[in-house]
Amino acid sequence: MSKVCVAVDVMGGDEEPQVVLDGIDAALAADAELTVFAVGPEELVVPFAQKRDRVEPLVAPDTIEMGDDPIKAVMSKRKSSIVVACRAVKKGTVQGFFSAGATGAVTAAATAYVTPFKYEDEGEQRPIRPCITTALPNRTGGLTVFCDLGANPDVEPGDMLRFAQMGAAYARVVCDIKNPRIGLLSNGTEDSKGSHFTKECFKLMKERLTGFAGNCEGSDLVSGSYDVVVADGFAGNVALKATEGAAKLILQELKSTLLSSTKGKIAGLLVKSELNAIKERLSGDAKGGAILLGLKGVVLIGHGATSVEAVKNGTLATADAVRAGLIQHVIDSVDSIVK
Repeated sequence: MSKVCVAVDVMGGDEEPQVVLDGIDAALAADAELTVFAVGPEELVVPFAQKRDRVEPLVAPDTIEMGDDPIKAVMSKRKSSIVVACRAVKKGTVQGFFSAGATGAVTAAATAYVTPFKYEDEGEQRPIRPCITTALPNRTGGLTVFCDLGANPDVEPGDMLRFAQMGAAYARVVCDIKNPRIGLLSNGTEDSKGSHFTKECFKLMKERLTGFAGNCEGSDLVSGSYDVVVADGFAGNVALKATEGAAKLILQELKSTLLSSTKGKIAGLLVKSELNAIKERLSGDAKGGAILLGLKGVVLIGHGATSVEAVKNGTLATADAVRAGLIQHVIDSVDSIVK
């Protein structure tokens, strides 16, 4: 295992900074070749780093709050933990960055400072739109890669093609899926289904995308019939939150049913470990976070309602993506990218 250095946003997430610090400790204990730059206020990160061999402080006195306007905050709070960390990735001080802070702010800062790759389009160089990508558990026991989760509500068919190519690279490198089957999220699996926009995307993907398996439906996010599902950021965000909401409802209803009677309580005790395993599998904590693909560096975004386990896994996932050479695989997968 090679040495890796990543930055972690101490001020990211809805919980107290101590939760993030504890998560960093857990990640360091799990990976002996990992060094972490703890990014945050001096009074937090300097004492923390002084007591640990593989932690460096990166002082950032400002904080971008969850309710801040992402672009305005990134422009006005240039000494915030999110901006300082993204600059560190750009400079090469660290090889990756994990934050459970505001998704919009991390996306805006990473786009501005880590910067996207460019691609050739009719003789001009244009920046790739970074897409937020994660892997969801599916009914076959495997994972389904899903992008874009909300970075780009309005896109062109060419953007969707690049999302698919980057998602396929992620599936191969991170999920070890050699020949990913790629589906375009639509309102039916027939070739003729979809809006005018998705029909244009379908045509382009069918012509130019290796592994394209056609249209898919919202239920295919968890069916296991596709290895990668691609959507624009608006539809992708709605689909993801609907899926998460349904999973939470099912777990809540199951818990309520088991607690409603003595027989149910006894049954609940007998299957407690199995129910905890299901909860863990559906939780975002185990996956570490969602990655921004298309950037010249590894940037992972964790869930705001984070935990020690989530910070640990997000930090380790960032290091793993660096070691796997994910960025180079993305470069090799995207059409017309400027290398």
